Amino acid sequence: MKVIDRIKTFFLRIWRSQALKYAVVFIVGVLIVGFLDENSVWSHMKNRQRIDELTEEKARYHADYQRDQAKIRELDRNPKAMEKIARERYFMKTDDEDIFVLRENEDLSSDQTDSNEKAE
Repeated sequence: MKVIDRIKTFFLRIWRSQALKYAVVFIVGVLIVGFLDENSVWSHMKNRQRIDELTEEKARYHADYQRDQAKIRELDRNPKAMEKIARERYFMKTDDEDIFVLRENEDLSSDQTDSNEKAE
């Protein structure tokens, strides 16, 4: 019994001390400010990382924009470049030309193999 009474009095002395109250308030405050609050240090670090990612993405898009602007300026100055793009991408031709588009299609070759097997 004496041991239990001693433990009880020890905890009561600690509970009644001013230092414990300040320590508990300090720890709770650190937890709220550091992790639990909407504007916590943790969310601030995550937001900072997201800002860095978005800045890199912005720089990449800006470089793409500059490259595209250079291509547009080239097309405005050089009509041959426009003709080249029209022929390559859109398969446009002049009246006296024929265009043949050659393409390998694996699905087509496997379908032909299946039909040949069925015919035999």
